[in-house]
Amino acid sequence: MGVVLHWFLPTNGDSRTDLSLGNAVGAAGSRVTDGGTERAPDVGYMGQIARSAEQLGFTGALTPTSSWCEDAWVMTAALTAVTKRFKFLVAFRPGLMSPTLAAHMAATYQRVSGGRLLLNVVTGGDDVEQQRFGDHLGKEARYERAGEFLHIIRELWRGEPVTFTGRHYDVRGAAAIPAVTWPDIYLGGSSQPALDVAARYADVYLSWGEPPPAVADKLDAVRTRAKNAGRDLRFGIRLHVITRNTAAEAWAEAQRLLDGLDPAAIEKAQAIQGASQSEGQRRMTSLHGGRTDHLEVSPNLWAGVGLVRGGAGTALVGSHEEVAERIAEYHELGIDEFILSGYPHLEEAYQAGEGLIPVLRRRGLMPSADAGNLSRNQAPGG
Repeated sequence: MGVVLHWFLPTNGDSRTDLSLGNAVGAAGSRVTDGGTERAPDVGYMGQIARSAEQLGFTGALTPTSSWCEDAWVMTAALTAVTKRFKFLVAFRPGLMSPTLAAHMAATYQRVSGGRLLLNVVTGGDDVEQQRFGDHLGKEARYERAGEFLHIIRELWRGEPVTFTGRHYDVRGAAAIPAVTWPDIYLGGSSQPALDVAARYADVYLSWGEPPPAVADKLDAVRTRAKNAGRDLRFGIRLHVITRNTAAEAWAEAQRLLDGLDPAAIEKAQAIQGASQSEGQRRMTSLHGGRTDHLEVSPNLWAGVGLVRGGAGTALVGSHEEVAERIAEYHELGIDEFILSGYPHLEEAYQAGEGLIPVLRRRGLMPSADAGNLSRNQAPGG
């Protein structure tokens, strides 16, 4: 299987300045508003990014979820009207809606969009953020609830009435009108409960961009669990990217972003990250430890983004050839899907689309534009 590239929709705002990184810190409450010098996340700008990414050869885009982002379901539903084949990986939190409602929404979305929905299940790694929505469960219970939620969803997708009684859900005679194409489920996380839920219920397990040996260990752990559950699943990775014609140009851009960071913003972000219950966040933070030097933690893997951005905090930095080599390295581990992003997202989509994608195609890692947009979604099989 070839490499599938996705892009990212910054639904809390975008910029080419150092604020572009700070605005990605959802837990810090940062969002671009209209009338400033940064780019507000209105449907026009999000549409520019989505249309450009589609034209450049990306298969779809991840749309995040937080208190500071526009709602991913609503925003991407609007964007289906300005794109043709482009898929939308909608991040959502299963504890904030019923599984029956989620299945109903997903089926409607598929019919309206022509089968272009993908689902990124986010259990939540920050108690403060969860409590904003009235969710007071701890991390372990959130994963237990996510497992019940996904069990019900998968049963509903078979088209038969579902009755289920668990610790967190009690549904009786639930039903959803089946769509021709059901959305694949993407789920990430580095804790043991995350690996367990992904192995049992996900179609794609997502990792953040750690050095290849650490990623390989996680993939092996998920493979073992999936095999024990009688399942097989795909793998993806979430990374930022700074790709240029030369390595010098790429690293100069990384340094420009680093030089623009406010020490107070770094300190604030590190305090937020330190309070997170997310094992994945802990692993991201450990790559840089709050320092601003020695940030290349693996060849072409730069941890500078994580100084101010929660969640995915590493970037592939280098020439188009070097970045393609790193993608090939992750691909050899079994990763097929790459969710990339860059600041600002419109211009960086072109840097990757016009510079990196041709290299991936020459290397045989990525199919032609038409082949790359073919749907691979199938009805769930367990």
